[in-house]
Amino acid sequence: MDPIAFQIFGLEIRWYGILIATGVLIGAILAIREAKRVGLDEETLMDFLIWEVPLCLVGARLYYVVFSWDMYKYNPIEALNIRNGGLAIHGAIITAIIVAIIFTRIRKIDFWTIADVCAPSLILAQAIGRWGNFINQEAHGGPTNLPWGIMVNGVKVHPTFLYESIWNFLVFLFLLWYGKNKQKVKGEVFLLYLSLYSFIRFFIEGLRTDSLMFGPIRVAQLVSVIGVIIPMYIFYRIRKNIKNKF
Repeated sequence: MDPIAFQIFGLEIRWYGILIATGVLIGAILAIREAKRVGLDEETLMDFLIWEVPLCLVGARLYYVVFSWDMYKYNPIEALNIRNGGLAIHGAIITAIIVAIIFTRIRKIDFWTIADVCAPSLILAQAIGRWGNFINQEAHGGPTNLPWGIMVNGVKVHPTFLYESIWNFLVFLFLLWYGKNKQKVKGEVFLLYLSLYSFIRFFIEGLRTDSLMFGPIRVAQLVSVIGVIIPMYIFYRIRKNIKNKF
């Protein structure tokens, strides 16, 4: 599939960017609906998203460039070209948390409330955005004989983008259900998002052929281990504190 969707006055508009923008837009609409449900001021959420979205894109690109510096050290200006791919979701997540902490402290609002509101939107945007990797023929796995493998450069490979997209969509549905039916304390939805995404990413990363590396370590797997352990520990402590009150 041609990664270029169309051109406007000679400017190439790529499917990668369209899918990311679509995921962000749908996620923003969903977050606004969730904000209404939990009583979070819509204008406050919109102010937050105005800062969050562009800064997360910067964070996602910066994370990718840092761990792929050999690709850019002789042509640093190329680091600004995100149209061909090269956004790391872990960079976006880390940036999102930092921005949310700063924003909520400045506005004097609860961090966990806004984190819970945005968590389902974030995982849904990830599910949609992964299809940009398919169009760019990137972020795929190694060779496979499985019937659902896809052809890349004449080789049948694992469609890791598809594995992650399906999982993310299922997590999205679960988080919506959990937030409406099972949540007892603020923060649980966001913590479940972090741990569930990190869980699957650890295994999917083991299949990929384009992992960002830190020496012999796959960076995404290391971050994923941390992303499971810390949120689950916090979740456990939250539930234990609730139990101790009764």
